[in-house]
Amino acid sequence: MAEAMTAALAAGRREMDWVGVFLLGCVTALGGGSVRDVLLGNYPLSWVAHPSYLVVTGGAALGTVFLARVMDHLRQVFLFLDAVGLVVFTVIGCNVAIGLGLPVIVVIAAGMITGCVGGVLRDVLCNEVPLLFRAELYATVSILTGLLYVAGPLAGLPQPLTMAIAMAAGLTLRLLALRFGWSMPKFVYTKDLH
Repeated sequence: MAEAMTAALAAGRREMDWVGVFLLGCVTALGGGSVRDVLLGNYPLSWVAHPSYLVVTGGAALGTVFLARVMDHLRQVFLFLDAVGLVVFTVIGCNVAIGLGLPVIVVIAAGMITGCVGGVLRDVLCNEVPLLFRAELYATVSILTGLLYVAGPLAGLPQPLTMAIAMAAGLTLRLLALRFGWSMPKFVYTKDLH
């Protein structure tokens, strides 16, 4: 719901109609899992198996239209919920790939796709450079969360403890990055080849 609501605000900044708000909310909230499932051949897609996901995410996006005036006051809450969503979706994506018996690198990639691609789709549909590519510690947090989640059982840790450690570490890193402005190094090249 938090992902759909932030997408609705992006739709409002682009002056989209209510259908655009609904669709952008659904794409943002469900897009990462959908892309993951298509790439892994995991059918049916989650929102096809559970159509209520469309109602919840689309409803949250449309509800934001009426709450937009107070959303600025909730900015910190949404940043926190976005960070939680990132690590939770990452672990969900890893679990899907683990359930399919895929190699570790694919498990981590599936987690990152689930956690990050919905936001990429939102930004592309809003004609913006995706947050994922703008140096923020976002995909890096997802990869770290996935690595810790996969490494725990290999180190003999029980699955619930591994999940707690991976999610706590990912959430902490994301929140610290937001607080202190940590980012990945940027590649800057200004010379034209022509």
